[in-house]
Amino acid sequence: MIVQKSDGGYNYATTDLAAIRYRANVDKADRIIYVVGAEQTNHFVQIFQVGKRAGWITPDREYVHTPLGSVLGEDGKKLKSRSGEAVRLQDLLNEAIDRARIDLETRLQADDRQETEEFISHNAQVVGISAIKYADLSQNRTSSYVFSYDKMLALQGNTAPYMLYAYVRTQGISRKGNIDFEQVGADAPIVLKEETELAIAKHLLQLDEVLAEIEQDLLPNRLCQYLFELSQKFNQFYDRCPVLDAEEPFRTSRLIVCHLTAQTIKLGLSLLGIPVLERM
Repeated sequence: MIVQKSDGGYNYATTDLAAIRYRANVDKADRIIYVVGAEQTNHFVQIFQVGKRAGWITPDREYVHTPLGSVLGEDGKKLKSRSGEAVRLQDLLNEAIDRARIDLETRLQADDRQETEEFISHNAQVVGISAIKYADLSQNRTSSYVFSYDKMLALQGNTAPYMLYAYVRTQGISRKGNIDFEQVGADAPIVLKEETELAIAKHLLQLDEVLAEIEQDLLPNRLCQYLFELSQKFNQFYDRCPVLDAEEPFRTSRLIVCHLTAQTIKLGLSLLGIPVLERM
C-alpha cells in the first residue's frame, strides 16, 4: 500500500490512515464503522493492517468495514440515468414523492375523500422518501438489488407503506373509540385468548433480542424483517379479534396490545430514519 507517492503527494490511503490515528489518539473511539461499497474491501484490509502495525488499531479497538452491494437498474447493471450518467439521489426522491402523491390522490378519489393540500403533500413526502430508505435498508447490505418504484411504493409486502399503514390502523382504533392509548390501564391484565393475539405478544417480546443482534452484525435488514412480521401479525390480529366491541377484560387487553404494537413500529421505523403517519 502506497502511503506517500514518489513526488511527495498523498492519496486516499494516506488520509484514511490519518483518520485512524486521529480516532484512536484524539477521539478515543472504541468502535469505528466504515459504511462503504464492497469494491473498497481490499483498500480497508490494507489500511487496517497498516493501522495495526503502527499501533493505532489495538485489540481493545474495533475497526469494521461494512461492505455495501450495488443499486441496480432493471437491466441488472448499476443504476444510471437515461443519459447514462450516475443518478442523482434528489431526482430519485422527487420521483418517489411524485408517484406517492399520484397514488394517494387516486385512492382519495376512489374513496370520495376530501383532504387538504397540506395533508396530501406531507403524506406524499413521507411515503416517497421512506419507501426508498426502507427499500435500501431492508436488503442484506452486502447484496445488490434492483431499484423498482413499483415494489418500493407497494401497499403490500415488505415495504415502508405497508409498515406505515399498520401503524395508521392502530391509530384508527384510537380515533374511532375516542381512546387515549396512554390512559389505558397500565396495571390491567393482558388476557391472550386467541392464537393471533398470542402470536403478536410473543413477537413484541423479541425486539430487544433483534436489536442486540443488529448491534453486533450491523445488518439493519433484520429490523426491517422484524417490523414486517410484526405488521403481518398485527393485521391478522386486527382482522380476527374485535377490539372496541370486545367485552372486558379482553377489550382493555387488546387496546394495550394495539398500543404496544404502535409504539414498537414507531420506534423501529425511527431507528431506520423513518417517521410515522397518523392517517394515510
